[in-house]
Amino acid sequence: MEERLQKILSQAGVASRREAERMITDGRVAVNGASVTELGAKADPSRDTITVDGKPVTVDEKRVYVLLNKPVGYVTTLKDPEGRPIVTDLLKGLGVRVFPVGRLDYNTEGLLLLTNDGEWANRLAHPRHEVDKEYLVRIRGTVAREQIVRLEQGVDLEDGKTAPARVALTKQSDNNTWISITIHEGRYRQVRRMCEAVSLSVVRLRRVRYGSLELGELKQGQYRHLTPAEVSALAEGKKTGRRAPSAGRVPSPRPRKT
Repeated sequence: MEERLQKILSQAGVASRREAERMITDGRVAVNGASVTELGAKADPSRDTITVDGKPVTVDEKRVYVLLNKPVGYVTTLKDPEGRPIVTDLLKGLGVRVFPVGRLDYNTEGLLLLTNDGEWANRLAHPRHEVDKEYLVRIRGTVAREQIVRLEQGVDLEDGKTAPARVALTKQSDNNTWISITIHEGRYRQVRRMCEAVSLSVVRLRRVRYGSLELGELKQGQYRHLTPAEVSALAEGKKTGRRAPSAGRVPSPRPRKT
């Protein structure tokens, strides 16, 4: 079935629709060897050969949505010039090419979504959805109430002030403190930079929730497929109403079926 080129490129995970439109008008897209620069142009991905910068574009008919518990020591890209392990190395047996939704840095672990549905991924990334992302952070030493308040109110970073966050003290000892930080922005290394801005030293960082999804009891390096209901809930931006953990305890993950 014929569809607009920008929609095909978005579904394939090449770029968002707006970025795909720029690719088309810049002459970077071709159909069956012929350059296409009109935004109204259509193609049939099952019949036509579509390329971007000379590289073929593949649209998988089967949509796949995966939740991975990313360990430390993996990068959330599809290729790494330094030769480090990439997260898709952990998806053996999946049988479908997928790409990460957002990213977790090399030293951050926890909940990571991957899919081959570019439209869905772009919808989650859109600022208007403000998807909550909750992290458990282990801090070296103690954390003062004033530092928590600053994180909650937003801190100034080199790329602008962060939006207000939800922060809670979950456990504290003489040597380390565990706090929960919930944000809805998705800037590069945001939680680490927020902590650095208020003079907190991060020892361990783990994402435990993304919107209505929790990491649960999934072991590091393992993954599971999302249910249709989970896929729809994330796309619709449904809120869970889940409160930040109360002080003095570490929240136990809820068991989920895999």
